[in-house]
Amino acid sequence: MLYWLALACPASPSPPEAGGAWSPPGARDAAQQQAIGWWALQFTPRVCLLDEAVLLEVQASLRLFGGARALRERITREAAELGCTAVARGPTALAALAFVRAARGGGAAASAVAAHAPRRWGARLDALPLTALSAAAAQEPLLARLGCRRLGDLRALPRPGLARRCGAGLLEALDQAYGERPESHPWLALPEVFDARLELPGRVEEASALMFGARRLLLQLCGWLAARQAGVRQFVLRWRHDFHRPGVDDAGELPLRTAELTRDPDHLCRLLGEWLGRVALAGPVGELGLRADRVEPLVCGNQALPLQAGPGAPRDGESLAQLMERLSARLGAGEVLRPQLRSDHRPEAMQRWVPATEWQALPAAAAPTLPQPAWLLAAPLPLAVRHERPQHAGLPLQLLAGPHRIEVGWWDTDGLPSVARDYFIAFSPRSGLLWIYRELVSGTPMDSRSGSGWYLHGVFG
Repeated sequence: MLYWLALACPASPSPPEAGGAWSPPGARDAAQQQAIGWWALQFTPRVCLLDEAVLLEVQASLRLFGGARALRERITREAAELGCTAVARGPTALAALAFVRAARGGGAAASAVAAHAPRRWGARLDALPLTALSAAAAQEPLLARLGCRRLGDLRALPRPGLARRCGAGLLEALDQAYGERPESHPWLALPEVFDARLELPGRVEEASALMFGARRLLLQLCGWLAARQAGVRQFVLRWRHDFHRPGVDDAGELPLRTAELTRDPDHLCRLLGEWLGRVALAGPVGELGLRADRVEPLVCGNQALPLQAGPGAPRDGESLAQLMERLSARLGAGEVLRPQLRSDHRPEAMQRWVPATEWQALPAAAAPTLPQPAWLLAAPLPLAVRHERPQHAGLPLQLLAGPHRIEVGWWDTDGLPSVARDYFIAFSPRSGLLWIYRELVSGTPMDSRSGSGWYLHGVFG
């Protein structure tokens, strides 16, 4: 027997009052059902959409996620945040679907979700009403006249006569539900672009209140990313206002960009919450949308395996990049800066300060031929020269290494001056190791007697 889980999607149609087949979900319900199916693909590739539910065959994934109980509890917890009204399990897809309909209805048969042994789950499936199986619900008026109220009554009827009156499809569905005939389902495939929408249950007038619906969309996005083994750096949250006014746009959007590749839903929710707190809506919002069309492969370390995840599992602290993102969202992008290396030989032009959210690590450059000081002066300090030897604090300097010539910047167009220098490592009896340079003019040293040829540029710690 296989292990199936059935999720009752939000806003699903109610069971028919006077009999009849389960009606398919509407257009908006179908979109929400499909988005939940994308989220479910992080647990198993065998996911299908059947009637009003999402079905997962997770037999091969039990060990990976810590066993049947751990996986079921995690899916139940996260599915509730997505709005799913019930979760049930069963040895076949149709049995799990029948159990989740009973669980959602809240009847006595809801306890059937705990059954997995063949005799136990078969007996509990017998106790379910005809509406729990779509093929039987379509024939409920006829079956009621024959005295059938539950699936066990239906199985007790003579099969040849039942096939003549109701067709072979009912017997086939009944056999598949009880595991006596193999099932076949079209498996859900992931789209290349994540684009999901959510109709809000009411009009939202404060941007911070949009987090209720945005969290559902972010959980669906992270499930979609996990199934693709990818992460996201940027996405767009869109909303549509519940009004039409001349000259006022009836939609808005908030693009977000992360400093590092991620698919952590908690971090994305915290970051989005910070930015939404700075948004002023033009009017009430009735619909949300989330789109992510640029994703990159993301390989998680062993500590991110689902076996180690969970409410009680130890977690590392917030990374520096995540802290920078939250501070930038709270204080403003121009208030939180990070240094970024530049490909330039001039010490004063080797880095620039950029907003933390725009910072990107560059490939490592070749190591310099001479050591670089730990402390660079904001402006070079002129040194006195006596007997053709540079002085510092009244004492002559001893040149230990050099010269290291730098002659660059003549092509620069960003306003930085060109330089021509010979750098030396010098020793001062009072200050220790210093980084000094001598200016060059046309490739030759300046006349040191002018008093402006030698400069102190850095100090070694």
